[in-house]
Amino acid sequence: MILSEERQSHWAHLLVDGIWNDDLVDYSDEDMALRVAKKAIIEFVKEEQEIDERARAKVASLKRGVLEGTPEWDIMYKKYYLEERGKRGQK
Repeated sequence: MILSEERQSHWAHLLVDGIWNDDLVDYSDEDMALRVAKKAIIEFVKEEQEIDERARAKVASLKRGVLEGTPEWDIMYKKYYLEERGKRGQK
């Protein structure tokens, strides 16, 4: 999943505004809250990209040459993707 900086910023604004509007928190510094949300989203996107790259590399390394877009590729990608997430303590 690749998100542009603009999209990441948009999601951060939605997150901060949503938490505020649902009256879950009162920010003493809204700019700080927005920076923290942006940083969290950037880190999430970076980690997802790393997991995706590792899963793709594992599928590509298979000796039988599984072609991307085939059902077998999809199954193997999902398997390796979930495996990589599990290594990072994600479900």
